[in-house]
Amino acid sequence: MIGFTEEASGRLPVPRFEVGQIVRHRRYGYRGVIVDYNLQCQADDAWYLNNQTQPDRNQPWYHVMVDGSTATTYAAESNLRLDDHPAPIEHPLLEDYFTEFEEGRYRRNDKPWP
Repeated sequence: MIGFTEEASGRLPVPRFEVGQIVRHRRYGYRGVIVDYNLQCQADDAWYLNNQTQPDRNQPWYHVMVDGSTATTYAAESNLRLDDHPAPIEHPLLEDYFTEFEEGRYRRNDKPWP
């Protein structure tokens, strides 16, 4: 599969991106910070079928706080890439889930993502 490697067991994908990294969406161009992820899509069928692109569900999916917005998205790994210039982002929930920004990434705190 494109976008991730598999563990030695061959079952679960290993995420390419880490919490706190700044990413950019390949299709829509928005940038944001990864706040959490799932090893495969956890959205229900209705949400998934309503998704315009419907990328493979069996890959890591990331919760992303969108820069300059109040929005968060749930994006498939194949739709994301690392941001070329990882600068800080602006989002109203940023301070709830991250403690600081250093060396191009955010440091996550222990508060669980909803």
